[in-house]
Amino acid sequence: MTNFSGARDMLAPGQVAVFEPGVGTQDEASTGFNLRRIWQIVNRNRLFIGLIIVGMLCVGFLATILMVPQYVGTARVLVEQETEKIIEQQGSSSSSSYFDADRFLQTQVGIIQSRSLALRVVDSGKFAAKSEFYAAMGGKMPQAEDVEGVKDIQAALAEMRRNTATELLQKHLSVDLPAESRLVAINVKSSDAALSARLANMFANAFIESNLNRQVDSSAYARQFLQQQLADARVHLENSERGLNQYSRAAGLIRLTGQGQNADQETTLSITNDTLVQVNSAASQATADKIAAKDRWDAVSDVPVLSMSQVLQNPAIQALIEQRGKLEGQLADERARHLDDFPGVVALKAQLTETNRQIDVVGRSIKNSMRLDYEAARQKEETLLGRVQELRDAAMTEQDRGVQYSVLKRVRDTNRALYDTLLSRYNELNATSGSAFNNVSLVDQAEMPKQPSSPNLALNLVLSLLVGVGLAGIFITLRELLDDSIRVPDDVETKLSLPLLGLIPMPADADVDEALTDLKSGVSEAYNSLSANLRLLSAEGAPRTIAFTSSQSGEGKSTTARAVSQRLSQNGRRVLLVDADLRRPTLHARMSSKNKLGLSAVISGDLKLEDAIETSPFDNLYYLSALPQPADPSMLLGSTRFDAVFGQMKNMFDIIIVDCPPVLGLSDTPLLASRTEAVVFIVEAGQNHRGGIKAALRRLAMAKAHLVGAVLTKFDPKDSGSAYKYYGYSYYNYEQRHD
Repeated sequence: MTNFSGARDMLAPGQVAVFEPGVGTQDEASTGFNLRRIWQIVNRNRLFIGLIIVGMLCVGFLATILMVPQYVGTARVLVEQETEKIIEQQGSSSSSSYFDADRFLQTQVGIIQSRSLALRVVDSGKFAAKSEFYAAMGGKMPQAEDVEGVKDIQAALAEMRRNTATELLQKHLSVDLPAESRLVAINVKSSDAALSARLANMFANAFIESNLNRQVDSSAYARQFLQQQLADARVHLENSERGLNQYSRAAGLIRLTGQGQNADQETTLSITNDTLVQVNSAASQATADKIAAKDRWDAVSDVPVLSMSQVLQNPAIQALIEQRGKLEGQLADERARHLDDFPGVVALKAQLTETNRQIDVVGRSIKNSMRLDYEAARQKEETLLGRVQELRDAAMTEQDRGVQYSVLKRVRDTNRALYDTLLSRYNELNATSGSAFNNVSLVDQAEMPKQPSSPNLALNLVLSLLVGVGLAGIFITLRELLDDSIRVPDDVETKLSLPLLGLIPMPADADVDEALTDLKSGVSEAYNSLSANLRLLSAEGAPRTIAFTSSQSGEGKSTTARAVSQRLSQNGRRVLLVDADLRRPTLHARMSSKNKLGLSAVISGDLKLEDAIETSPFDNLYYLSALPQPADPSMLLGSTRFDAVFGQMKNMFDIIIVDCPPVLGLSDTPLLASRTEAVVFIVEAGQNHRGGIKAALRRLAMAKAHLVGAVLTKFDPKDSGSAYKYYGYSYYNYEQRHD
């Protein structure tokens, strides 16, 4: 039960510890993994648990006896990740890495479990048409009546049997791949031991054969693919080469192939560029010649003819000058002997004049030739410079065409490289085709099993036991979840979230009045404990007004109200017990004057409060009955007259105990509970429903009732587990034991 001493010390004078439904205190065990509660649940449901477990064991035993023995044939194959090559390819590397080994092996397992491999086994063994195969596999062989709506019944039936046999074979096939191993175990299970071994071997052989066929097919496909790619690459190379040649011809580019080590390199020869170089060189030389000719002409243009060294050095001029000297000598001789008109003198003078004219003519021609040389050099320079400009423009145009040539050349080179690569790979495939070993080999052939793999009686019984325990756990869990009764004290706090104020055991002789008169009985001790807990609810002791109610009738609220009233009056405080159940009053039946008018008469004004109150055999304890029964109790209890009467009661007595009617279906209790300082909720152990109690608590909460806790009545420790057995028999009967 909850200890309220700490709560009392924290309360102000006159304040009462109040608990809202759903917010009540819970101990640590109830909010976590509570072994004691689990043991209580198991102990309470031990009969159901035993029946479920025994039933499952019987089911497992019968199933084992009725099961058809199954035999497993196992064949083991070794799967290598890399295939050994007879001819090693230069530059080749492993197709898979160490880190990819697990995925590779899982892929092989998937191939073994594939439908295509199972279909191959079915076809090779012609199992689709063998009835014994279906019987061993636990299946039904399709018949002609299973095929409807088709024209070719035989073909459809054969296809159906083929598919059915394949599905059965896949269903009974299992593949094991141990960790860190390349040995794959192929297991086939059936009711025929010989057939299981045969099927396992057929699967292993079919897997090995299919793996080799895949390698051959892969190589053939690769060669066919490369052959097609080679043809396409050859066409592209020819087209690019032809386009490059056509462009070179149109652009005037001459392609030159290298020699020796540079045989694979190609260059282009441009006539325009070579001509430009030559003409540019000639133009440079013409410019130099023009400058030299100009210098020579400028040097002699203003010089007399006979002063020019070029004239004087001329052999003709020298001969004429020599001839003139001879003529001058002869003329001087003739003049010395003859007069000027002498025919000899005249003749010599004429010859001398002619010689001077010839010298002048030859000198002038020499000088004029130098001018003509200059003019020729200048014209030559102009002509060559014009040609250079023309060739330069042509070269620039040719360079523009060279860009397109480079693009076409790169395309041609790319196509050639692709063609060379494909051709090399194609030649390698032709050389290595069929040179690889099969990377799958048979390690162990399946032998006919001597012992069946199933059924296993011990394993089936263990599994049945586990299933039984699981089903029992599910059963008791659902039973506890659906069971909304309050059986044990812990249920008050865990299911209702209310503190437990008192635990009232079931009297041994089922007479509560006798148990209450026996001060040493467990019932008396329980009510003493309840009264003590009520005194701890406030700093000043028990609340002045306490209402006792329950969700339904017959739960012990009236008995509890009487017992608590008697014990609270023993402390010298004046206590008034009010029977507020105006619909089914019970207090007057236990009073000395059974028909004495009470609360209803006082509220209606027919009787004074002092005249309605009756004394009891106990000191300081007084009673107020509910008589007479009114026609509309809710109207009386909700009137202002009741508030005045209730205030008058509080002025006359120290503690007022109100015995309220049940909450469900009535509006009386919420009206009464809202006027009291504390409300105690009575719950009968094992008889109430959690849904009804919750509804009652919600109604009290809506009425702003000061709910302080709950009391569990009629508690039988015998039906609540070993822990509560000890609690019931040892705690309440402590003084009856003998040391």
